[in-house]
Amino acid sequence: MTDSKQTLPPQHQDHQPGLESQMTPAPAYRAEDYRAAGKLAGKVALITGADSGIGRAVAVTFAKEGADIVLLYLDEHDDAAKTRRDIEGLGRRCLSFAGDVAGAAFCAKVVEETLGTLGRLDVLVNNAGEQHPQERLEDISEEQWEKTFRTNIFSMFQLTKAALPKMNKGASIINTTSITAYKGNPILLDYSSTKGAITAFTRSLALNLAPRGIRVNAVAPGPIWTPLIPSTFTAEQVAKFGADTPMGRPGQPEELAPAYVYLACDDSSYVSGQVIHVNGGTVLNG
Repeated sequence: MTDSKQTLPPQHQDHQPGLESQMTPAPAYRAEDYRAAGKLAGKVALITGADSGIGRAVAVTFAKEGADIVLLYLDEHDDAAKTRRDIEGLGRRCLSFAGDVAGAAFCAKVVEETLGTLGRLDVLVNNAGEQHPQERLEDISEEQWEKTFRTNIFSMFQLTKAALPKMNKGASIINTTSITAYKGNPILLDYSSTKGAITAFTRSLALNLAPRGIRVNAVAPGPIWTPLIPSTFTAEQVAKFGADTPMGRPGQPEELAPAYVYLACDDSSYVSGQVIHVNGGTVLNG
């Protein structure tokens, strides 16, 4: 008899950030009924964590809207190659770089090569992240705490700092925060803390860059079916992932991508310092 709360087949991966190619079912990332309107024509977008999950969906949807794409990822080469093939299949140029976005030298190299090859940088999507559940605060090592912060928030500082001198008036920065920044999570203490930091970083940077005409916003996903999920939780937890949302299911990466398009394009020209919540119907303050 099937559990009424089961949303997915039980599964687990042993390595973060996980591989999309090993997920069942595969995440939906390129909505076939999406109608592009050239909203990002002629622009260049740099996206971290773009090999799979939310980053892949955003990259492919941006390409549909006419943008050339720069993919940053850690070491998931096969997933990244598939994303790149999809982008080039849409007639857009694509650069890809594997490395640690928390490293200043790597970020500087990526920005320099982006400008040298594609000539400009209009949209920066800070999306890379990791999470490691622990039942008690005492179980979180100093190494884990520091690593989560380096990946999730130090990377945004390093890459944004490298990119800003090359971004002009009208550019857009979009950060991926999380529902956990607003409602917390008892077993994701360090992850939730970084997402709170990202929300504050977004709001403060928006105020700082407003005189320069650069907008800064964020998207706060709820439970989304990405490789981070089977590589984070047990098979039993994965099977019920997203069941506690008002919609009773996890979201798909393709369901977030239009929010990033909106924040990247001129449709949101009077929007900065804001967070769009895409979470299956959970009402949150902030």
